[in-house]
Amino acid sequence: MTKPVVAIVGRPNVGKSTIFNRIVGERVAIVEDMPGVTRDRLYSKGEWLNRDFNLIDTGGIELGDEPLLVQMREQAELAIKEADVIVFIVNGKEGITGADQEVAKLLFRSKKPVVLGVNKIDNPEMREELYEFYSLGIGEPYPISGSHGLGLGDLLDAVIEYFPEDDGDDYDEETIRISLIGRPNVGKSSLVNAMLGEERVIVSNIPGTTRDAIDTPFTKDEQKYVLIDTAGMRKRGKVYESTEKYSVLRSLKAIERSNVVLIVINAEEGIIEQDKKIAGYAHEAGRAVIIVVNKWDTVVKDDKTMQNFEQKIRDEFLFLSYAPVLFLSAKTKQRLQFVLPAVNKVAENHLLRVQTHVLNDVIMDAVAMNPTPTDKGKRLRISYVTQVAVAPPTFVFFVNEPELMHFSYQRFLENKLRATFEFEGTPIKILARKKND
Repeated sequence: MTKPVVAIVGRPNVGKSTIFNRIVGERVAIVEDMPGVTRDRLYSKGEWLNRDFNLIDTGGIELGDEPLLVQMREQAELAIKEADVIVFIVNGKEGITGADQEVAKLLFRSKKPVVLGVNKIDNPEMREELYEFYSLGIGEPYPISGSHGLGLGDLLDAVIEYFPEDDGDDYDEETIRISLIGRPNVGKSSLVNAMLGEERVIVSNIPGTTRDAIDTPFTKDEQKYVLIDTAGMRKRGKVYESTEKYSVLRSLKAIERSNVVLIVINAEEGIIEQDKKIAGYAHEAGRAVIIVVNKWDTVVKDDKTMQNFEQKIRDEFLFLSYAPVLFLSAKTKQRLQFVLPAVNKVAENHLLRVQTHVLNDVIMDAVAMNPTPTDKGKRLRISYVTQVAVAPPTFVFFVNEPELMHFSYQRFLENKLRATFEFEGTPIKILARKKND
């Protein structure tokens, strides 16, 4: 299911990033809790009244040395293209500026839903200053204070009113949706064509040829699939077209719609930091993952080349220790026959459900082998375990004190589950809950 996309637009210093951080509830782009993953965030996930959405901060889009008004117009155009709902932020203390009016005209002509937020309205006495903002033609202005968190509830109420009721797609549950993600020019489109046996997607050595996600349904051995090829994700600072900034968002949309993600790596270039960032998106989304090393035909090899390359992947992608690795060549179709069987297997594991009594037997045996940790004289006690979800498999451990579930012991329990059951290719979620909750 694809989450609605909300974009925040407005001129500099109106408080866009402050509001962005308020809505997502954290200081983004500062702390990342996944080992081996770092990333700058132009987007994050938001939630209001049980509705999830992706939030874009256009203030993070750098458009070079263009004049301010040109930059703002381009940011607004990108938001119009990508977003389902646009939040237009203006400064209540400064009033309407020429730049505000230009962007308002652009947003009005777009026919996209726009919610107008008047920021820096820090006290009720300032409400009278709202009336002039009706002249922008956007609609009702919502008074907010990003720095104090005031008025954001009313603003978000208005935003979610525009969300579509049904954000599903036309594919049935038996169809395995496969997204291909990776940096530009790693061979994603070539891999799509090789798997289909025909030239269904334009292939080019020019990075960024695939601008949008492209769906390609097909059937193999009576199993239905959809291949979702995405625009290559580029590293910040290496992007010369402003539209490339949103290729990450498009890839996120593809990941959300998929069951299985193929993370494609260029064997010629090896692993770089951006590969880890891209892989982190798939892991965080809880999708089944296969790491595909493409262009393997171009690598000079000996009897240890593949083994050494896989070990490097394991060292670099610590958070993807569960993901199988395939070495292949889309160009020569070398080892291509292993892709769909691997997809079928990890998709099946992603939906695996373990019987409760078997699960509890395994965990109790694990605790007997490696007793639970203690802290300040108090020992973690696991009373009961149950699986509450699949895709990914999610387990709730009912314990005496959830804070006693140290991450190292949680990792031990996950390893025990993986050693006992077939969870290759899928992440596992372990949640600790107090017994009487």
